[in-house]
Amino acid sequence: MAEEETKKQEKIEEKKEMKMEEKKTEAKVETKSEKKEEKAEKRQEKEFIIPLRKTFRNTVIYKRTPKAIRTIKEFLLRHMKFYDGNLNSVKIDRYLNEFIWARSIRNPPAKVKIKAFVDGDFIRAELAEFPESLKFKKQRMENREKKAETEKGKKKESEKTEEVKEKTEEEKKEEKEKKSAVVEAGKQMEKTTAKQAKHQVKGAPKQQKTQPRRMALQK
Repeated sequence: MAEEETKKQEKIEEKKEMKMEEKKTEAKVETKSEKKEEKAEKRQEKEFIIPLRKTFRNTVIYKRTPKAIRTIKEFLLRHMKFYDGNLNSVKIDRYLNEFIWARSIRNPPAKVKIKAFVDGDFIRAELAEFPESLKFKKQRMENREKKAETEKGKKKESEKTEEVKEKTEEEKKEEKEKKSAVVEAGKQMEKTTAKQAKHQVKGAPKQQKTQPRRMALQK
């Protein structure tokens, strides 16, 4: 009875631990989203409308889009006060890059509205206004990232539950082995006692029968 009660208590404690871990994972996801929002608020963003038509008008047709990207980088270096002239210090967001390359290498947009902010030794450039196609794509990517984070948390929880189950199974096996060892020891003791009882002589020793001696007749 005591063992059953202890097992029930252990199961209840395991369930409580699982619930606490689920709450922790949910809180972590929320804190990550909050931290991202706080970082966005802390960083000083600047919006620019960059004209591109004048720059790529006189360039070769098959080099217009690369020229537009170069002009965006030069514009940001000048207006964000990075006077080293290193274009690699400007990091363009994937959605901004897709927006510029949407109409192939020959037809970049005439102008772009950009959000830019300084991140250490780099300038990060993002789209300020998303078209519908990119809005849908961005939402889909964000949903995928959230699902991936939740799946990671669930996997960790499942791994922990599997470890707990393996431990309980090992304990059960050990208990069975102990019980079988006790049973075998009892059987061996019974065998040894039976053998000893057979060898022992029961009751008083029996008298040996002796035949009467033949006496010679006296003459």
